[in-house]
Amino acid sequence: MPQVPQTFDALAVRAWCGLALDALGRAREEIDAINVYPVADGDTGTNLYLTLESAATAVEAVFAGHEAGGGGNPGPTLADAVRAMAHGALIGARGNSGTILAQLLRGMAQVLAGDDAHADGRGLGLALRHAADSARQAVAHPVEGTVLTVASAAADAAGRADGDCGAVARAAYEGAREALAETPDRLEVLRRAGVVDAGGRGLVTVLAALVETLTGETPRGAAAHGPGPHARTGASHTLAAPCADDAAVPRSGGPAFEVIYLLEAEDAAVARLRERLDALGDSLVVVGGDGLWNVHVHVDDAGAAVEAGVEAGRPYRIRITHFGAGDVHAAGPERTPAERVQRAVVAVVPGEGLAGLYAEAGATAVLARPGEPPASGELVQAVRRAHAREVVLLPNDAELRHTAAAAAEQVRAEGVRVALIPTRSAVQGIAALAVHEPERRFDEDVVAMTSAAGATRYAEVTVAERQSWTMAGICQAGDVLGLVDGDVAVIGQDLTDTALAVLDRMLAAGGELVTLVVGDGAPESVAERLEARVREGYLAVDTVVHHGGRQGSVLLIGVE
Repeated sequence: MPQVPQTFDALAVRAWCGLALDALGRAREEIDAINVYPVADGDTGTNLYLTLESAATAVEAVFAGHEAGGGGNPGPTLADAVRAMAHGALIGARGNSGTILAQLLRGMAQVLAGDDAHADGRGLGLALRHAADSARQAVAHPVEGTVLTVASAAADAAGRADGDCGAVARAAYEGAREALAETPDRLEVLRRAGVVDAGGRGLVTVLAALVETLTGETPRGAAAHGPGPHARTGASHTLAAPCADDAAVPRSGGPAFEVIYLLEAEDAAVARLRERLDALGDSLVVVGGDGLWNVHVHVDDAGAAVEAGVEAGRPYRIRITHFGAGDVHAAGPERTPAERVQRAVVAVVPGEGLAGLYAEAGATAVLARPGEPPASGELVQAVRRAHAREVVLLPNDAELRHTAAAAAEQVRAEGVRVALIPTRSAVQGIAALAVHEPERRFDEDVVAMTSAAGATRYAEVTVAERQSWTMAGICQAGDVLGLVDGDVAVIGQDLTDTALAVLDRMLAAGGELVTLVVGDGAPESVAERLEARVREGYLAVDTVVHHGGRQGSVLLIGVE
């Protein structure tokens, strides 16, 4: 039997996240298929997966940080691991189910990272209790027969258990599994569809992974496709999926939009926000704390929901989904679900302005906020939204190449032909998109786009956040850095002067077209100064200027 932890420590958190992510990956399609409440939009399994993927990524980053510190580093503590897990889930939460899962993990972290925390069975039971209670409090109008009921049953069973962490986890799983089978009795919409609650089904999967983590054994009923029909005294329910048509039909009589955003705000402002959003729509869930919140609501007036967030604090990573019509924040050409185009381009872009530019060119744009790169599951969803037989994928970031490759591999298994062009900057993506011709053969189009991207040198101008060693010497916090092809080439004090030096360095090797993408933090005159330098010093070179909005770098420069 494999060695398993006797206490719930940081390594157990890491293992749990990995096992749960794998299990949700296997069960995702089944959970999507039984998603009928609160909206039959068929994405609960996917949203749970993406939320947990973000949590697992954050935990891995904590371990990587400690491992980079050298051999004498003792590694992350339980508090480090659970806080990372909770934060990762919070910033990556997707949909109603993902938002509730984020609060469940946050509730556990609040107990397990406390000063008097216990890493034994008793501590795990207390964490599950607080998780269930805090998730219920985060929902404006809790409904029984949902994931909240399943979470409460898990906590109740864990509280009655006596033993080590494995015994407590097993009791929580069994309690959740029994409550899941009873959800059709408690919620009429589930009974009519002949299914259990999708969010609860996902939670049972996560708890099964916890049992495996702490005991080394897969609990009964936790096969690849999850619990099957569960016989009970007096009744039984078949966990059948509703027909695909039912899952795809937009609901009638309810709000038209799902709005989700992260919010930086004080507690008092969030309390007022809850009241306002509760009056605007339903399915309101607000989770988080300590100045960072994840807001989820279904409304008819999406603009009013976002404006309420602006009044409360600083909303960002805003996602607006029209039920039955796909994600309107990841912009792209509109098409009906029945249509399937021959070819599409999916690109990761660093700012709102570029997202609009890519969308106008016919691409599906995935917005990447500074410090918040998209996960592979998010890229998979974007490729699916493109609804094409052939897809060209542009990661536009060297660090996203492996993430994009994983996404490409997954959608290839679904029958989509995908070509990954290893673009390392959004300006290389612009060059590739400029020569894209969907009418020609796929291979020829990919070669032309790859050649255009490869012929484009790229640079960025940004501000150093801390002192560090670079290829150009030591920089101090606040210095302006000019990076050419990913390496620091210029260190300066003035942003415009640094940008001019970078431009001269790039054009010294020649060029025909300069592309400038100006971020919100750039001086108003910087584009004009750079355009003037090109006109005066480099004959026969054209300049194109785009406004990137809030992007990671102050300025992006491309030279073709």
